[in-house]
Amino acid sequence: MAGPWITEHEVSVVEDAMRNGWYEHAYDYCEKFQAEFAVYHDRQYGLMTPNCTTAIHLLLAGLGVGPGDEVILPECTWIASGAGVTYQGATPVFADIDPNHWCIDPESVEKLISPKTKAMIVVDLFGNMPDMDALQAVADKHGIFLIEDSAEALGSVYKGTRAGKFGIGSVFSFHRTKTLTCGEGGMLLLDDKELYERCSMLRDHGRRPGGPAYFNEEVTFKYMPFNVQAALAYAQFQRIDELVGKKQEQLNQYREKLSDIDDLQLNPEPEGGINGAWISAVVFGKSHNMSKHKAIEELEKLDIPARPFFYPLSSLPAYGEMIDEYKTRNSIAYDISERGINLPGAANLTGEQIDKVCDGIHRILT
Repeated sequence: MAGPWITEHEVSVVEDAMRNGWYEHAYDYCEKFQAEFAVYHDRQYGLMTPNCTTAIHLLLAGLGVGPGDEVILPECTWIASGAGVTYQGATPVFADIDPNHWCIDPESVEKLISPKTKAMIVVDLFGNMPDMDALQAVADKHGIFLIEDSAEALGSVYKGTRAGKFGIGSVFSFHRTKTLTCGEGGMLLLDDKELYERCSMLRDHGRRPGGPAYFNEEVTFKYMPFNVQAALAYAQFQRIDELVGKKQEQLNQYREKLSDIDDLQLNPEPEGGINGAWISAVVFGKSHNMSKHKAIEELEKLDIPARPFFYPLSSLPAYGEMIDEYKTRNSIAYDISERGINLPGAANLTGEQIDKVCDGIHRILT
């Protein structure tokens, strides 16, 4: 279903970190990776973190999001996108999604703005890109922060600009299922020097980089990366075109082999851009009368793995099941989530396995 593509290059770089990455070299790969990753995305600063959840939390804390604030985010995303909002004592507000690219809908965001709104978190779902121009216009109009959760969008491009360049800051994930992985890991990208310095201090127990040893200015977090983790990520980063290309190849094969089925929607290619296609998703048209749970069950009988489209966050017990409040307001999210699944997207997926998946989709729809 999901997993990395590791070569001897990664093994060799990690071995170097194990043998030589200690003492005065204990953060060499961390610093090298975060700096080069930032340059690749045309950002000024990068801060590697243990995972993407901590990267989002770090940014929200750096921006001063706290009790009494509201942060708008899309209904359909992994819970990590909004967990930091709760950590900071702020209130998450869920917006509807666009029916074509499944990312947050600018019109829905506009309707949810209140005097308490501090920020919006925009998620590049499955590698799909939202209408960044419209979202930034809403943020500018109301004086709120736009945060880009590009955890799933490595290699995606919107109108000539890479995912990860939008808003006050952006975050990436290097979880074991992601296109570029180090098992767990995250990155925060920024352009604002003051915010970067603030987040740098918050990342390491309230110690200012370059300051006196054991001198803590605040009680903060311990969100530091480690060198072996960063070495694996850096080695993968050196193969980024190859890794992203594999994901795009998978999506294109799925598109081609399922093109004869009417009323079926896969990840769209953004106008004038590129879909990095972290995972290929399918939304069954209503004519098929196929729910995500039924599809997963039927595919399992054929020995084909699949995962559900993300549940609307407001439907989850984690948020107190606020269905009554949101189900009508965010009807598109509830509808699409019910009809969508994620297809296998492991980096070592073969053409024969993709054929089997597509054959399975044909069989359950006939």
